[in-house]
Amino acid sequence: MHKAPGPSVWRFGVVSTAVILAVPVTVILSYLLVPAGEVWQHLAATVLQDYVINSLLLMLGVTAGVLVFGVGAAWLTSMCRFPGAGFFEWSLLLPMAMPAYIIAYTYTGLFDFAGPLQTTIRGLTGWRFGDYWFPEIRSLEGAALMLSLVLFPYVYLLARAAFLSQSLCVLDVSRTLGNGPWRTFFTVALPLARPAIVAGLSLALMETLADYGTVQYFGVSTFTTGIFRTWFGLGSTAAAAQLSAVLLMFVFVLVFLERSSRRKARYHHTSQRHQDLRRYQLSGWRSNTALLFCFSILFFGFLLPAGQLLVWAGTTAEGQLDSRFLNLVWNSLGLAGTASLLALMLALFLGYGKRLNGNRPVRVAVRVAGMGYAVPGTVIAVGVMIPFAAIDNGVDAWMRLQFGISTGLLLSGTLVALVFAYLVRFLAVSLQTVEAGLAKVRPSMDEVARSMGATAAETVRRVHFPMLKGSLMTALLLVFVDVLKELPATLLLRPFNFSTLAVRAYELASDERLADASHASLTIVAAGILPVILLSYSIAHSRHVQTT
Repeated sequence: MHKAPGPSVWRFGVVSTAVILAVPVTVILSYLLVPAGEVWQHLAATVLQDYVINSLLLMLGVTAGVLVFGVGAAWLTSMCRFPGAGFFEWSLLLPMAMPAYIIAYTYTGLFDFAGPLQTTIRGLTGWRFGDYWFPEIRSLEGAALMLSLVLFPYVYLLARAAFLSQSLCVLDVSRTLGNGPWRTFFTVALPLARPAIVAGLSLALMETLADYGTVQYFGVSTFTTGIFRTWFGLGSTAAAAQLSAVLLMFVFVLVFLERSSRRKARYHHTSQRHQDLRRYQLSGWRSNTALLFCFSILFFGFLLPAGQLLVWAGTTAEGQLDSRFLNLVWNSLGLAGTASLLALMLALFLGYGKRLNGNRPVRVAVRVAGMGYAVPGTVIAVGVMIPFAAIDNGVDAWMRLQFGISTGLLLSGTLVALVFAYLVRFLAVSLQTVEAGLAKVRPSMDEVARSMGATAAETVRRVHFPMLKGSLMTALLLVFVDVLKELPATLLLRPFNFSTLAVRAYELASDERLADASHASLTIVAAGILPVILLSYSIAHSRHVQTT
C-alpha cells in the first residue's frame, strides 16, 4: 500500500512554494527601504502627484459606475419580474469577456472625431471642427466609463448571489410592514448584501489599478503608465520598483477592505429557513424602465463593441488571417495552456497540502501563495525582472570568470519569466476554485475508501477526481482566459520578437489601426465567453426562484 507523504513533507513543499511565489512582491516592497535617487526625486517633484490624483479619481468614477450598474442589475434580475429578466440574468455577465483595453479601442473608433458618429453629424449638419460640442472619449471620465462597463459584472455577480441567498422571511416581514420594493431594497436587502457588494467592488478597483491598455491609450497618467515610462523612458528599474511599491499600498488598502467585508459575510443569512424567492411583478413604466436599464448596460458593455469588432473584421479580413496571425494564436494558446496547467497543478498541490496538514504555517503559506491576484501585472513584472536579471548577471559573471564563456539570458527575457509572472498573478483563481471543490469532499468519504482497502492514490482517482472534475475544468478555463487577456506583464516580460494576440491588438491600436486590431481582439473576446457562461450557469442554479 502506497503511503501518502508525511505532514513535514507537505509543510515544507507548501511553504517553499509560497516563498518562491512571494518573491516578486517581496522585492517590490524592499524598495521602500532603498534611498530615493535623483530619478525618484524628479518623479516626486513633477508627476507623482498626478499619478496619485488620477488613480484616485479613476477609482472614484469606477466605483460609481460599477455600483449603479452592478447592484441595480443584480436587484432587478434577482427580485423582480419583467420582460427579458431571464435573458439578462446570464447575458449581463457577457461584458466580462470584453477586456477593458479592447472596449476602449472600439469606442474610440466609434466616437472619435473621425469615427462614424461624428462624421454622420457633420455630414447632416454641415458643421466643421469646433462648431459643435461632443464628449471627449479619450479622457479620465472616458476611461472610468470604459472600465465600469466591463468591470460591473464583478459587483453584479456577488450582489446577485447575496440577494438570492437572503432569507425570504426577512423580505416578507418588510412587506408586511408596508414597505414597497424600493424601500425593502434600501432598508433590508442592500444592508444585508453590503459585504458581498464591497468584495465585488474591491475586485473591480483592483482591476482598475492594474489596467494599463485603457489609461495609456486614453492618455491618462496613472501608476501603471508611470511605471512603464520610468522603466523604458528613464531607464531606472529602481524608480519603477518604488512606483510599484506605492501602487501596492493602494492595493493593500483594497485587500484590507475586502477582508473586512468577508468577515461580516455571516450576516448575509439571517435565518436558517429558506423558501423559494417570490419576485416583484413589474408592470407599466416600471417594467419598461427595468428592461431599458438592463438592455442599455448590456448593449454598451458588450453588444455594441462586439458588433463593431465584427464589422471591422469583415471589412479587413483580406490579408489579415495569414501565417503571422496564426503564429500569434499559437503563441497565445501555448502560453495560456502552459500557465493554466501549471497553475492547476500548483493549486492541487497547495489545496491538498492544506487539506492534509492544515496547521497555521500551511494556512498562511497558502494565503500568501494566492495573494498575487491582487497585485497588478505591471508590479509583478517589475518584481520578476529584478531578481531574474540579478540571477542571470550573477551566473554570467561567474561563468565568464571561471570558463571564459557567457551564458546570456537564462531567465529574464525568456518565456520562463513570463510564465512565472502568470503563475504569481493568476494562481489565486485556480486555487480558490480547487479549494471550493475540495470542500465538497468530506473526510468521511476518505475513511470509507480506506476501510474498503483503497490506497491514497486510488482514493484520489476513484473518489476525489470524479467529484473535482467540474472544479478542475473551471479552474483551468478561468486561468486560460485570464492569461489570454493579460497585457502589461506580457508587454514587459515577453522575449524579443515574441508576440501574443493581446500585444498585437495593443500595438495596432496604438498605431491607430483600430480596424486591423479587430481580429486579435475578437479572438480574445470569443475565448472569454465560455467561462462567462459557466459562471452564469452556476449562479443561476444557486437558488430556485418562483414568481408571484
